[in-house]
Amino acid sequence: QVQLVESGGGLVQAGGSLRLSCSASGRTFSSLCMGWFRQAPGKEREFVGGISWSGGSTRYADSVKGRFTISRDNAKNTVYLQMNSLKTEDTAVYYCAADARLITATRPWNEYVYWGQGTQVAVSS
Repeated sequence: QVQLVESGGGLVQAGGSLRLSCSASGRTFSSLCMGWFRQAPGKEREFVGGISWSGGSTRYADSVKGRFTISRDNAKNTVYLQMNSLKTEDTAVYYCAADARLITATRPWNEYVYWGQGTQVAVSS
């Protein structure tokens, strides 16, 4: 079992930045690939980014490339999502997920078993 807890969401103006964190427990964190998803009202959950267990490989959705950065600190059992140049369309509930394999845009979101409770990000114009 893996427990995931997100934090760091909030309200920010367009063009601003936020850093989300996801703390993991229950299983050796360094053996897990991690990822971020988001879900806006009335929309399906979508992939944002993924990172390998070592941090050496990352993947991003085209909509966030160049603005968002995913990273991890295995000593702290935490994965981060640094979000810069935020846009109103980034408004959503952000979820972290864990898996034994790299989390990518090509795998359906409902394939993943381990999820956090989500953290709200709201970007105002």
